[in-house]
Amino acid sequence: MRTDIDIKQDVEGELHMNPDIDATDVAVAVKDGVVTLTGYVRSYSQKWEAERTGKLAIGVAGVVNDIEVRLPVFAQRPDPEIVCDAVAAIQAELPYSSEHIRVVVRDGWLTLEGRVDWDYARERAESAVRRVRGVKGVSSLIQVTRVAPSEVKRKIEEAFRRNAELDANRIKVETDGGVVTLRGTVRSWAEREEAQAQN
Repeated sequence: MRTDIDIKQDVEGELHMNPDIDATDVAVAVKDGVVTLTGYVRSYSQKWEAERTGKLAIGVAGVVNDIEVRLPVFAQRPDPEIVCDAVAAIQAELPYSSEHIRVVVRDGWLTLEGRVDWDYARERAESAVRRVRGVKGVSSLIQVTRVAPSEVKRKIEEAFRRNAELDANRIKVETDGGVVTLRGTVRSWAEREEAQAQN
């Protein structure tokens, strides 16, 4: 059984090895497997990457991301410039779905609204705006169009079978109305996220 100290050391090591994060001002605390990240970074993409990295260690039950984004002076921009770049990033990433996504910005915080056909499109829209200069945070209110539960289940199971990183036999897919439940056991938080990404 991994201790909180083991998890803390692993998360700190991963943060300092990740070239996408300046973890100099990030602190890690762990209690009962829950990782709490505090301190500050200089971009929203670093905050997001720190959270993602915090989930990688074996034994992590959850992550609380209390990292503050402190933009350097050169990265601070007016909202109209941020929204223009965010819209352009979404259009480049999702040329066939972008017209269904709206971007609202207030004080550097982006809110994505609209409706897409697949969850991957929602995730790609979020990913597209993460690195826009001047962004302090992103909230996604994008909704995914409802599909028949049997069709959803079939497509997720097919995706699991195609994915070499997942043992499809260890994960059971259940659908109830608009809710998909994945049951089973995976080897790590990263594998858990990979399974969730398939639905």
